[in-house]
Amino acid sequence: MTVGFAGEDVGAWPRPRLFPRPEALQRSVETLPGVGPAVKKKLERLGLATVGELLLHSPFRYEQPVEELRIAELGGDDEVAIRGEVLSVSKRRRGRLQMLTARVSDGSATISATWFNQPWLERQLQPGTAVRLRGRQGRYGFDVRSFDIGNGQATADFAPVYPASEEITAKKLRELVGAALPLSLADPLPAALKQSEALPPRVDALWAMHRPRSLEEAETGRRRLAFDELLLLQVGLALQRREREQEVAPELAPPGELGARYRDVLPFELTEHQERAIAEIDADLERTMPMQRLLQGDVGSGKTVVALYALLRAVESGKQGALMAPTETLAEQHFLTLDEPCRALGVTCALLTGSVKHDVNSDIVVGTHALIQKGVDLPNLGVAVVDEQHRFGVEQRKALTERRSPHVLHMTATPIPRTLALTVYGNLAVSEIAKPPANRKPIITAWVTEEKSADAYSRLRRHLDDGRQAYVVCPLIEESETSQARAAEAEAERLRRGELRGYRVGLLHGRLRPAERRELMARFKAQELDVLVATTVIEVGVDVPNATIMIIQEADRFGLAQLHQLRGRVGRGAEQSYCLLISRAREELTDTAVARLEALVRTTDGFELAEVDLDLRGGGQLLGTRQSGLTDLKFAHLRRDRPLLERARALADELVDLDGPLRDEVERVFDGADLSAG
Repeated sequence: MTVGFAGEDVGAWPRPRLFPRPEALQRSVETLPGVGPAVKKKLERLGLATVGELLLHSPFRYEQPVEELRIAELGGDDEVAIRGEVLSVSKRRRGRLQMLTARVSDGSATISATWFNQPWLERQLQPGTAVRLRGRQGRYGFDVRSFDIGNGQATADFAPVYPASEEITAKKLRELVGAALPLSLADPLPAALKQSEALPPRVDALWAMHRPRSLEEAETGRRRLAFDELLLLQVGLALQRREREQEVAPELAPPGELGARYRDVLPFELTEHQERAIAEIDADLERTMPMQRLLQGDVGSGKTVVALYALLRAVESGKQGALMAPTETLAEQHFLTLDEPCRALGVTCALLTGSVKHDVNSDIVVGTHALIQKGVDLPNLGVAVVDEQHRFGVEQRKALTERRSPHVLHMTATPIPRTLALTVYGNLAVSEIAKPPANRKPIITAWVTEEKSADAYSRLRRHLDDGRQAYVVCPLIEESETSQARAAEAEAERLRRGELRGYRVGLLHGRLRPAERRELMARFKAQELDVLVATTVIEVGVDVPNATIMIIQEADRFGLAQLHQLRGRVGRGAEQSYCLLISRAREELTDTAVARLEALVRTTDGFELAEVDLDLRGGGQLLGTRQSGLTDLKFAHLRRDRPLLERARALADELVDLDGPLRDEVERVFDGADLSAG
C-alpha cells in the first residue's frame, strides 16, 4: 500500500512498467499516437510541446456524475445529461452575446440546445451528428455545459475537464494524456523526504490527478504536485538569499536631524502604518547586508512618503538616492511629489527620462529606465527605490544595482496577498501600509449596465456643475498602443458631441509626446479642463484631489487589480468620490467578470481585493505577471495550500545544499531568473 498525505490508500492506481530516463519526457508530443504535424501545432499553441508538458497539464475541474434522462422527461433545474441526434443548427446574436442553437431529438421529444460564444462548434454539430449533452433548462432552452460527439461518456460520468481551445477539445486532451500517462515523470524528491513527509510517489500523483476515482483521490495527487512546485521555488529562493548574504551594503549613518526635519516639513502626521514601515527600513539599514524590502500598500496609502524617507537616509550619509519607475508619467508624478519637500530640506532632486535630462549628480535622481542607460553613472548610490518593479525586466532591475550593492526598497501599488508575497518575494522582507490617511473617505462604487449609462453621465455632469472634475476611462483594447490612442480619440470626440457637450474635455493616451502629456496634466490639475478622457495610462501616478468621479466604460474587460488602480485616481481629497462601472448586460458576462465587478462594488480594501483576485485568477497567473524567468504555478492554490507553502519554506534551508534530481530541477525552474531583485 502506498500512503498519501492523510493516510489515503493510493496503491490501487495503475503503475507503469517502464520508468524512462527524464529526457524521454522532453520528446515532442508528435511521438504520441494520433498526433500529426497539424495537431502538434495546435498543442504547441496551448503551451504543450513535449510529453512532460502534457502530463503536467492539470484539469481545471472534474465532472460529477449526473442522471441521464430522455428529452421528454426534462423538467426542473437540476443538471442532467441527454442523448440525441442533431436535426439543425443556427446562429444569432443578442448584443455582444453569440448564441449557437442546435435542434436535438431522441425520438421522445425535440429540444433547442444552446451554446454561448462558441461559434466554431457549428462545424462539429452538423445535422445527423449523435451527441451527448450535459446542462440544464435555461432561458434560451437547454444550456449546454459540456458535450460529447458520438458515444462519449465524459459529459455525464466522473471525469477530468482540461483547459481546451477552439482547436483542441477537452475530449482530445483526455485521450492524449491517457497515451502519455504510462511514460510517467522522473521524481525529483529524495526517498527519505517522501517518507518523512508521507508523500505519494510522483507517478501515483499523476495517475490520481488525471484518472481519479473520486475528488479525494484527485486532491491527493494535486497536493503532491503542488508541494513539488512550492518546494522547488523555496529552495531556489534560499539559494538566492545565500548569495545575497555575501554582499556588503553601503555603510549609512544612524537616523539623524534630516529625517526629523523631514517630518516637520510634511503637511500631515505620518500614520501608524507609515511609522512602522519606516522603523522596519531603519532596522534594515543598520545591517551590513543590503536591504531587500518590499513596501506594499493600497491606493493612496502614502508609500512615496516612506520611500522618500529611505532616500533621505542615503543623502544624510553623503550618498545618492535613486527612484526608478516604469513609465514617464509615473516618474514625473514621483518627481513632483518629491521635489517640494526636498526643496524645503535643501536636498537637490532631479528628473531623468527619455525626454527630460537633469543633473544625475543631484542628491536624489528620479527616472525611468533612462537611469540605467549607457553614459549614466551613479557610483555613490546608497539607496535605490524600484517602483512597480514587476513591470521591469530582469536585466533592467539588475542594471540599477550592478557593480554595487545598494540598499533596495521595492514598491508596488497593487497589494499582494501575504501568502503570495511569501512565494513570489520569498527572499524579501515585506512592509505593509494597509490604511490610507484618516481624512480620506472610501470611494463609493456602483455597477450599471450599458442601457443605464445615461444615468451615469447625468451624475458625472452634476459633479462638474458643482465645480468638480472627472475621468472617463476608455474601453480596454488588446491591440497596439496606436489602436488604443485612435479609439480614445474617437471616444473623446463622441463625448464632446454627446454626453459631455459644453464641457472642457481633454484626452490622455500613451501616444502623446511627453511634453504634450505634461502640459495636459498641468491644465487638468489647474482646473482648466473639466473631464479627462484617458486610456489606462492613468492607472498609476496621477493625483488630482478635485477629481471626484470616474466612469470606466466596458469595465468587465479589465482585470480586478487594474480596476482598483484606476478607481484610485479619485478619492485623493477630502470630498466624497464615486466610481461608476459600466458593462454589458449581466447575462452576457462570464461568472468571473461578474465576480470581479461585484467585489469592486463590495469593498475598497485593496488587500481584500487581492485575495479575491488570487481566488479568481489563481496563483500561477499572478506569479507569471510578476516574476520573469519562473514557471507559473500549475497546481498550488496559495490560499488553500498555505500549510504546504510554510512546510516547503521550513524544509528549503535544509535542502539547499542537496545535489541530485532536486537541485537539477531547481536550476531548470530558475533558469535565468533573478530573484534577488524581487
